[in-house]
Amino acid sequence: MEPIQQIQPVSSAPRSDGPKNRNALWAIVGVLIGFGLPIFACVALTFSTLIGFSIAGAQSASSAATSSGRSLPLTPQYVSGPISGPAIAMIDINGAISRGAGNEISPFTATGGAYSTQIVPLIKAATKNADVKTILIRVDSPGGSVVASDEIYKALMDARSAGKHVVAWMSQTAASGGVYVSMGAEHIVAHPDTFTGSVGVILSLTNLQELYDYIGIKDNTIKSGKFKDIGSTSREMTADERKLLQDIIDETYENFVTVVADSRKLSKEEVKTWADGRIMTGRQALKVKLVDELGYEQNAINKAATLGGITGEPRVVIFKNQRPIDQLLGGFMSQTLEQAMTNALARWLGVSAERLNDVQAPRLEFR
Repeated sequence: MEPIQQIQPVSSAPRSDGPKNRNALWAIVGVLIGFGLPIFACVALTFSTLIGFSIAGAQSASSAATSSGRSLPLTPQYVSGPISGPAIAMIDINGAISRGAGNEISPFTATGGAYSTQIVPLIKAATKNADVKTILIRVDSPGGSVVASDEIYKALMDARSAGKHVVAWMSQTAASGGVYVSMGAEHIVAHPDTFTGSVGVILSLTNLQELYDYIGIKDNTIKSGKFKDIGSTSREMTADERKLLQDIIDETYENFVTVVADSRKLSKEEVKTWADGRIMTGRQALKVKLVDELGYEQNAINKAATLGGITGEPRVVIFKNQRPIDQLLGGFMSQTLEQAMTNALARWLGVSAERLNDVQAPRLEFR
């Protein structure tokens, strides 16, 4: 008889192929990295090159315009309505009002605020455009520079003198300087919950004398007159200095009140009953006659069309500063690239793209 072979029991436990599996996994990762890194490097290089070209192009174009004493041509962009014919020109006044932005060039944004040096040329371009019957300014600003606000206001008044109608729409915020520029309009529409008002002038100076004394800093100032170092942070303000500055504030404030009174056809006494720096909603602004009506952007467009004598659906265009990347790629391509980047960043951060785009001025919210 042949010996009976002993049958070995089969183990139910899985075989341990850990080292082989790990090696295979690392091999796959290595292949992915090997293929992925060059692609990522090419994309990054292409993107950085586009940014470099767009910035350089914007700077060279700006320098050429400045040296030649001419402004670059500003062409309106179509928004809605008929392709040709009489039009409403929208111009945005968004953010803090200032004069600067000469060197603040970003490939993806045309402006970091409401710069009069950018907005005034847009108003002038709309004024010279024969198709434009009404200029609609969309104001979303907490205010800012006295001089810059006045420059925008004057440009709007010049447009009216040239025969153009001007309508203002106060969206989220139109306070202080935002009110001032809106006075250049003959009709003002405000969202019921906009923040407006804050008519007044402010100058803030800091006294750090006690801090300087504490850390042992001594100030030695040699001046030609008693007011030459007015506003020094190393000492208390004198009574004469305070009066000088207060006189300047009062003079500027009186001009602000006069502009509001003339625009709204009110007496200065009426304006001063609420022009004490208080903010108000659009509803409250209507009660004191700071605005003409409550409504939305479409209400402002309708009024602009009526004033401009435009019948039927109005043609709406927008005058805005072209972003450097728009100049390089064209509007559609640059918007597509920008949106793709925003979506990618949002996925990486684990938030929605809408949240990344939600950079706002102070406003009332339901939350």
